[in-house]
Amino acid sequence: MTELNLTTAPENKEAVVSLLFQLADDDFLYSFRGSEWLGLAPHIEEDVASSSISQDSMGHAAMFYQLLEELGLGSADSLAHLRPAKERKNCILVERPNGEGDYMNVPKFDWAYAVVRNYFYTAAKKVKIESLKNSSYDPLAKVALKINIELYYHLLHWKTWFIQLFNSTEEARERMQSAVDRVMKDFGDVFSLGADGEQIVRLGLIEEEKVLVQRWKAQMKPVFESIHLPIPEIPSRTEANGRNFEHTEDLESAIATLSEVYRLDPAATW
Repeated sequence: MTELNLTTAPENKEAVVSLLFQLADDDFLYSFRGSEWLGLAPHIEEDVASSSISQDSMGHAAMFYQLLEELGLGSADSLAHLRPAKERKNCILVERPNGEGDYMNVPKFDWAYAVVRNYFYTAAKKVKIESLKNSSYDPLAKVALKINIELYYHLLHWKTWFIQLFNSTEEARERMQSAVDRVMKDFGDVFSLGADGEQIVRLGLIEEEKVLVQRWKAQMKPVFESIHLPIPEIPSRTEANGRNFEHTEDLESAIATLSEVYRLDPAATW
């Protein structure tokens, strides 16, 4: 596919920028919520594994922010840390807290919720990255190729947890079902491309939402068959769409924590 000309067609650049912010902000918040499990995961091996996945995901966010920097939007660090919640394009799912309390004050986090969110989000990300490998914007396609390698292991990790917990005790199964219900309430904008979606798809940056959703369902089908449950339906309407700058108060507190150190000296090299 011919690479987009972002110099002579400003509207093309706007679509690329919109999609890149969605991808970057998603992984930025997702990795933060994952990092909050450091020292709190069920056992030491999982502490190391999930921390590594969060680190990889932050690296993915950095690559997307770097593409935005190369397009003249500002430094990657400032794009990640200094933009307010009202300028973010992440989906609602990744901004939700892991549970009650906060990391420094005896949190009551929900591992079942973490497993379901991480598995569903990673499966959706894998579908999108596969599509982005054929993006008409060549720099994005090249980044997708790099990310795709790590995603295989991320997806396998969370898929294994998901199946094992559902096939464990009755209590575990009930908690996992409750987590699925909670995750799906916020899943409506995960595949959304927001107000710029039509232009994003028309330019061949990524495939349309309904195609991506069908692939996600096809990927999830054998897993749900193995635990004897139907695939949950993705909500057609949601109270908020993060792609259109609609967020919860949870996002503001997350950004404040994430950017606390950076804001002490934005001129420093991080």
